[in-house]
Amino acid sequence: MTERAAETDRIPLDLLPPEFLRKRAKSVAIGAVLVGAALGGLFGLVGGRTAGLVAAAVVAVPLLLLAWAESRRRCWLAGSELSVRALGTRTVDLAELTDITVLVADQRGVRTIGVLVQGGPRRRLVNVAVALYAGSGGRELGVYELRRLADALAATGDTRALVLSQLLVAQLRADARGEAAADRPLYQLASLVPAGRVPRRIGSDAVARFVAALD
Repeated sequence: MTERAAETDRIPLDLLPPEFLRKRAKSVAIGAVLVGAALGGLFGLVGGRTAGLVAAAVVAVPLLLLAWAESRRRCWLAGSELSVRALGTRTVDLAELTDITVLVADQRGVRTIGVLVQGGPRRRLVNVAVALYAGSGGRELGVYELRRLADALAATGDTRALVLSQLLVAQLRADARGEAAADRPLYQLASLVPAGRVPRRIGSDAVARFVAALD
């Protein structure tokens, strides 16, 4: 695919709007500066100016990088290629996938459901969030975006990708019926994962059984 064609066919898959990400990144950056300054001042009193500056940098710099990556994060689909940009850009061609699964992350009561794809000669990983839920509500990718992602997964011919495509189609049908978030497949699948700070993978076999059990 040429660069011009890729740009024309690019489908944004950003679950959260860029302005929200920038606002959240700004909060993280302010917190990093405050914490770094406080810790640097404490170490400076004990070990001198150099120790204080080092301590401040050790704390603040990684958090500032995290904030910068958060503000830059974008996801998109261009043809069969899934890309995620943060500090850099990672791209996986679905035609070359080696593994694909559902990833559920639970952070402070907010569950994020993503499609985790690995592929290509370098076996790169790309995680595209498709929904997040808190309580009985949440946010999901739009109908058009989910439809295009489902079509791209189905076109690979890979059984595992086809299962995830069927899951997204079931989600679209639930949306078309006007079902509440708690009654939709992505919410129900995420609810099956025990709470915990460590993101959990749901294998294609488990997803297939879940999809087969849907009405």
